[in-house]
Amino acid sequence: MLEFAWPWLFLLLPLPLLVRLLPPVSRPQAALKVPFLEDFQQLQSRLRRRAGSSRAALWLAALAWLLLVTGAARPQWQGEPVPLPMEGRDLMLAVDLSGSMAEEDFVIGRQRVDRLTATKIVAGNFIEKRKGDRLGLILFGEQAYLQAPLTYDLKTVKTLLEEAFINMAGQKTAIGDAIGLAIKRLRNKKGEKVLILMSDGENTAGQMDPLKAAELAAEEGLKIYTIGIGADPEADFFGMVSSRSALDEKTLTRIAQITGGRYFRARDTAELVAIYDAIDAMEPVENEKRFFRPVDELFYWPAGTALLLSLGLLLGRRP
Repeated sequence: MLEFAWPWLFLLLPLPLLVRLLPPVSRPQAALKVPFLEDFQQLQSRLRRRAGSSRAALWLAALAWLLLVTGAARPQWQGEPVPLPMEGRDLMLAVDLSGSMAEEDFVIGRQRVDRLTATKIVAGNFIEKRKGDRLGLILFGEQAYLQAPLTYDLKTVKTLLEEAFINMAGQKTAIGDAIGLAIKRLRNKKGEKVLILMSDGENTAGQMDPLKAAELAAEEGLKIYTIGIGADPEADFFGMVSSRSALDEKTLTRIAQITGGRYFRARDTAELVAIYDAIDAMEPVENEKRFFRPVDELFYWPAGTALLLSLGLLLGRRP
């Protein structure tokens, strides 16, 4: 679509006509000299030829002026709107792969599954909804690993989560190191930064204290949502606790408080689904699409043509 950036410049089109209507400046007239008859006849013939050429020159000058004003008004060709990628937040998922995640205390489709399997299904659905965000994946056990750097490729992040397995990163739990790795990957990133950390135990490995890591995260503007996963421990007939993990809810709660996040408790699949839905609602994806319309400047075509016409008129007036 053709548009003009400065259409008000077309008001200058009548300017040459207004200048022509101005009263001429009086100049001293030379003394009248009566030519001979032959000279007078030659002069009339020359004037007729000049009148014809002057009329053509006038039309060319008018065309050059029209093109010059058109170029000054900046004609532009507006292309079709092109959608811009949505700008969301940087979001990291940290998933515990320690040995206790093999506990089968979740039910999906009337079938008992381990905690990691439930996490893969529920978190996988959450990942699919985060279009517009850049997601990354951290897997941690005895050590913390960056499985997927921040990316808009949500399908790849989901696939890498599905490929994770118990004890992949060791049997123990390094919560502090997982937070530290997230801080490192999100440092100097602009915009909102969020870490969702899921664990079913307490910090039993790693070099960084979880609460100290949380303080560093708060300084970097990283908000942490913590999820404690696993059914409540149950005592058997002899009073022994059957659960293989000791969930440190106090530490997970404190981590969330320090960073401005929130702690959640997932005892079963329904609670886990509700938690991810709640996080999805608290950290909504940017749904408003933005568009960019490419613009091609065309002013040089009429301006260049006007310049060529002007040069032609100047050369035509030379004796």
